[in-house]
Amino acid sequence: MKNLLNYQTSEYDCGPVSLINGIRYLFDREEVCPDAIKFIMLYSMDTYNEEGELCKHGTSPAAMNYIASWLNHFSCAKKFPIRCEYFSGEEVSICENGPIVNALRQGGVVILRLFLEVPHYVLLTEIEGDRILLFDPYYEEQDDPDFDEEYLTDEIIFINDCPKKANRSVSIERMNRLSKDYYEMGEYACREALIMFNAKKNS
Repeated sequence: MKNLLNYQTSEYDCGPVSLINGIRYLFDREEVCPDAIKFIMLYSMDTYNEEGELCKHGTSPAAMNYIASWLNHFSCAKKFPIRCEYFSGEEVSICENGPIVNALRQGGVVILRLFLEVPHYVLLTEIEGDRILLFDPYYEEQDDPDFDEEYLTDEIIFINDCPKKANRSVSIERMNRLSKDYYEMGEYACREALIMFNAKKNS
């Protein structure tokens, strides 16, 4: 059975939640090795904020790269069929024949770093024409009086009936922008993406 995708518990755990959501999306619950979940939680949220408080600056690109490498090694050692690829910089663009589009069309998922006021990780699950379907682990309610006006654009559509796949549809043009508004990736120097495949289905 496939699990529902999860929302983050704090302001800082979008990284590990998106990683685990990637595993939830690709594998049935009965297939998932608990060792992998433990490792992700142990090695993410590795940064300090300006006050020297651990975890309160989220998950670093270095940790994401390390987790991708570990999962590949874990896959070989434990016969858990996950395959990961890590990209950064100019390689991280949503374009035809690029690694992100190719991965989504092959049934993979992408943990992508973009902006939601601050750097933020989401899970890309599907491409539909000129839009990307994604699951944002930061929970929002459209009827909340504090709902951010930045969401009020046709470029961002809320999805409320696909809890195992997506809760947003965002235009590709918006996500590719070099600026740092909601769901934009920003300049190339700060871009990163971790692609995951179920190796049984993508061998």
